[in-house]
Amino acid sequence: MSERLSLRQGYFADPKAFQALADLLHDVFGIDITLQNRLGGPDPSSMPFGYFDEAGRCIANFSAFSMPLVIEGRVVKTAGFQSGAVRPGYRGRGLYRDLMHRAFAWADAEGFEVGILLTDKPDLYRSFGFQVVPQFHFCGNMPKTSFRKVHSRDLDLANADDITLVSDILANRQPVSRMFAVQRQSEMFLLNALFDPEIRLSYLPALDAVIGWKIDGDTVQLLDIAARQIPLVADICAALGVPLERIEVFFPTDRLGWSGDAKPYAGSCALMVRGIDPSAVPTPAMLSPMADF
Repeated sequence: MSERLSLRQGYFADPKAFQALADLLHDVFGIDITLQNRLGGPDPSSMPFGYFDEAGRCIANFSAFSMPLVIEGRVVKTAGFQSGAVRPGYRGRGLYRDLMHRAFAWADAEGFEVGILLTDKPDLYRSFGFQVVPQFHFCGNMPKTSFRKVHSRDLDLANADDITLVSDILANRQPVSRMFAVQRQSEMFLLNALFDPEIRLSYLPALDAVIGWKIDGDTVQLLDIAARQIPLVADICAALGVPLERIEVFFPTDRLGWSGDAKPYAGSCALMVRGIDPSAVPTPAMLSPMADF
């Protein structure tokens, strides 16, 4: 192909360029990131790197963003990498590798200690220093609920007041775990709740907590908690009022007053890190599905 492509960086202030990226991701992955526009907008820390054709189409993209993590009780300045895609007719030309080099160099220059990504093609990133971190979810019997009266109500992200409520709590949340957890990542929490219609968001007024959860057969799946102080899982189960006997938790359980059996998580994507050895991430651990990116 002989047409000229232009490189653009940090282009989210241009609505047409953001829409062009949204079109690329929709065409390649079938996802709609324009939903962010009614959730407060895209992550302001995002730094996209993209190639555009003369008609303004986004041909290839790879983005970095700030995703601070708590690892073993320490806040670690971490860059997440996402939105990597190339239109089929332009693959094999080195565009993706070029954009990866640019994004990783930008993150290094900005002083990020760690890089993190989720991928179904881990071999693609090993040459850049990424290594797989094994993930585990936690399974067990539903804990005995407390006698304390705790109530909940379902939230609706089509309701502006509910979006504001969740956003305020996410902005001041306590990390769900001391071992391994996101310290701040509001945009993906909200977007993931919209992407998956099976995810339920429930607000517990007495605990000022938002719970992301699902039901799978006879099991409650606890995906994430946004709260200024993480509540005990017994109080959460009492509030949800679901008469099931089993629970699965998809993040480390050290703040929940409950621990289940750790089982390897066989998700569609591998969690990979660079900048630290995977052994520095405590085992067993998992990144909450509400932080998927």
